[in-house]
This record gives sequence, C-alpha cells and structure tokens, in this order.
Amino acid sequence: MIGPLYVVTDAQAPLPVPDQVRAAAKGGARIIQIRDKTASDAEIAALLRAILPEMEAMGVCLIVNDRVEVALSVGAHGLHIGQGDGDPLAIRRRLPPGMILGLSVETEDQARLVPPCVDYAGVGPVRATATKPDHAAPTGFAGLARITALLPMPSYAIGGLKPGDAGAVRGAGAVGMAVVSAVTRAPDPVAATRALIAEWKAA
Repeated sequence: MIGPLYVVTDAQAPLPVPDQVRAAAKGGARIIQIRDKTASDAEIAALLRAILPEMEAMGVCLIVNDRVEVALSVGAHGLHIGQGDGDPLAIRRRLPPGMILGLSVETEDQARLVPPCVDYAGVGPVRATATKPDHAAPTGFAGLARITALLPMPSYAIGGLKPGDAGAVRGAGAVGMAVVSAVTRAPDPVAATRALIAEWKAA
C-alpha cells in the first residue's frame, strides 16, 4: 500500500480539515481519508475538488469515507466503506479501474467474509476511541494479529493508536497504522506525522 501512515481527518478538531490534510501531506503521509459524518455530500465534494490537485501534485492518495457518489463525482483516489455501507462486490463494480477500495473489519468473523475485490482492510478498533464510540469491542494487539492473519489483503490498524505503538502494530502483521487524533489534534501535526513515520521505519 501507499506508506505506513494513514491519516484520517477529524471534522471536530480545532484545525480545519483542509489544513489537517496539508499538514499530514507535508509531514510525509501519502494516504489520507476525508471523514466527516455531519457534512453534506456537496460540502465534502467541494472540499475534495479544492484540495485534490494539490494532493495529486504531492503524490498523496485521497480516500473518501462512506460516500460512493461523492468519490465517483470528484474522481477521488479511493473509497473506504464500513460493514454497513453496502456489498463491497456491488460497490467495486461501480468504481473505475484503479480506484482503491478499503473496508473496515472489526472481528474475525467479518475477516473471513471479506471478498478479494477489497484492496486493504482497516482493522480495529485496537483500543476504545472517541471517534468510533459505537463500534465493536477493542481488538487489542493480539486480536489485531488474529484478524490480520485471516485477511488476504493488506491491513491498516486503527483505533486509539498513538506514538509508541508502531512496533506492536508491525508485530501484529499490519502494513501500517491509521491515526486520527495523533495527527489532527497534535500541537504540530506536521511534526507528529513525521515522527510517526520515523517510528514505523525504526520499529
């Protein structure tokens, strides 16, 4: 996949989402997901159209959370869906060749059912997290390892991950770690991104 650090934006963070994206990109993140459960499709589309050319010039893949129509209309690099967002096979048939499709996987049972049309899995939550309070019980690193071992595609760990976790995430077999607050709410998001990538490389 595209680098070991996958940054997910946080619409509730003090820093505006476009600035979160720019900071993560400047810090070296090459895959960034636009996630906002409250904004309208039109608002998400406008944000993406404004920032896509800038990110493409930096070699960054922008992933849209949940919204198939928005991802298709703006020509996003990818789409990430949850377990309740529809059949991955049906959604894949709607996507143009080359568009990345990611799927959230929270349990071993879900992992056994992931179709091969999915490019990567977002596995977790590893820890309980305020950004996904209604999701499955935390997997912990042992559960992350069990789920990752069942999946035929690369896995990004997600859920309450922070500095110091890279070694445990790598040890569990994930290709990278997805973070929200560790970058978007950091005092210096650019430095936080760089530090997380450096930690991964050293782990």
